[in-house]
Amino acid sequence: VAAPTVTAVSPTSGTTAGGTSVVITGTNFTGATAVSFGGTAATAYTVNSATQITATAPAGSAGAVNVAVTD
Repeated sequence: VAAPTVTAVSPTSGTTAGGTSVVITGTNFTGATAVSFGGTAATAYTVNSATQITATAPAGSAGAVNVAVTD
């Protein structure tokens, strides 16, 4: 089974308070077990398809973070 890859995130910014709904596009999302923003777990997420996830960003610090999907 191939590892998931993230190719796009929309929107590309949110508030430090969290709660932003983020659409993550990529590949191999079927069976995803976790979504994280800068190492902090998403508040919630839904796997819409093998290529799209909708996640709620957690509270965090200002600045760029990596978005990761784990299966």
